[in-house]
Amino acid sequence: MKNHKQKTIKKADLPTKICVTCQRPFAWRKKWERDWEQVKYCSKACRRDN
Repeated sequence: MKNHKQKTIKKADLPTKICVTCQRPFAWRKKWERDWEQVKYCSKACRRDN
């Protein structure tokens, strides 16, 4: 059951960063909520290649 008080956020409104390895933009994810400031890579593969 959904909580009707929660605000829906569109993907286009999420913060983005540029991956330091592949130089592609990537969007904020819930799993990065606590450490978004330290996230540098879009994926595990890019982290491994750097």
